[in-house]
Formats: sequence, structure tokens, C-alpha cells
Amino acid sequence: MKIISHPLYLAPVPLYTKLYSGTALVIDAQSPFVKQTFRSRAVIATESGTQSLNIPVVHDGGRTAMRDVRISEHGNWRHQHWNALVSAYRKSPFFEYYADDFAHFYEERDGFLLDFNLRLHNVICELLGLEREATVITEGNIDTADACDLRHIAEPKALKALTEQPQPYYQVFARRNGFIPNLSVLDLLFNMGPEGLITLRESCL
Repeated sequence: MKIISHPLYLAPVPLYTKLYSGTALVIDAQSPFVKQTFRSRAVIATESGTQSLNIPVVHDGGRTAMRDVRISEHGNWRHQHWNALVSAYRKSPFFEYYADDFAHFYEERDGFLLDFNLRLHNVICELLGLEREATVITEGNIDTADACDLRHIAEPKALKALTEQPQPYYQVFARRNGFIPNLSVLDLLFNMGPEGLITLRESCL
């Protein structure tokens, strides 16, 4: 079964849960970019609850295709995002082990949001041992036959409405906040390391 998704920034765990049970990923890069979605936002756990990390983009307000959206370099968002990740996960079991795999993303400059998101996705899949063939569709129709279409979970409200119960896993601040589901997959990776793949498998059962 193939999984269809928008290219998301450090996508929520449920996407990777579905990808575990799938055989391939189809990425819709032709649909219009929508602000305040997981295309340019990730949610992580912090000591006080959750925090959203938002990538600023150059957006004309029209129906700009995701493939054409450029990252804005105004402000200091890369530094802010990396500092937030360090602050949230430096005490997690696997942050130090994986930090170098991600730090350089917040030092380099990527012109397009699509490229940035895909590069992060590829590293995440490699570290989780979740390698699936990915096809990026930049124009034309997407065949949804025999597919699991997850494009709706780019919307935060749709993600909250998911009825599937995720498999709880260790989180640094669980004693204070309880288990928080549907965070960025980095939460799973930094807390569980290679065993994150087991969590994905158990969430499929």
C-alpha cells in the first residue's frame, strides 16, 4: 500500500506509523501551500507542554504550489529552532547520538521549503531504519487507487481528530505533562532511538 502525503516539516509521528505499514510514499508537491499547517510547522514537547516551530516563507498570498515556496531568511529562525530542539531534548536518551545528523540543517540555507523538508525526511527514515521508496509529484494527477491518503493530516485540527490511539513511548517530560501524542517524529527518535521502529510497529497493531 502506498502512502500519500504533503511534504511536511519534521512530520508528526502518525505519518511514520502509516509509512511503517506501507510500501512506498507519494509526496504531493503540486498542491497549494497553506500557512499554519505542518508543511512549515513542527510541534515538539517541552517542560511546560508543547512548542510550535514555524518556518517563515516567501508567500505571495496566492495559490503558490508547494514546490515553488521559498524559505525566508529574514529573522533568525534556524538558530531559534535548533536552540528549541536542544533545550527540549538535550536530556533525552538519544539526542546526543543524533544531534550531528540534524545540526547542519540549521546552519545551511535551503532555497525551497520542499527540498528542506525532503532532506530532513530522508535522514529521519534512514535513522529509524524505515526506508521506503519516495516519489515526488510536482505536476499531474496523483493516483489514489489502493492508497492511504494522509494529506489531511497536514492540518493540525485533522491530526487532533485522528481516532487511532498511538502506542505510548518514553518522553522526557512525561512525569510532568503526561504522554503527549502526535508530536514531531523527532520526539520519537530522540527519546527512543532505534526502538522507535518498534513503537511504530506496535502502533499499527
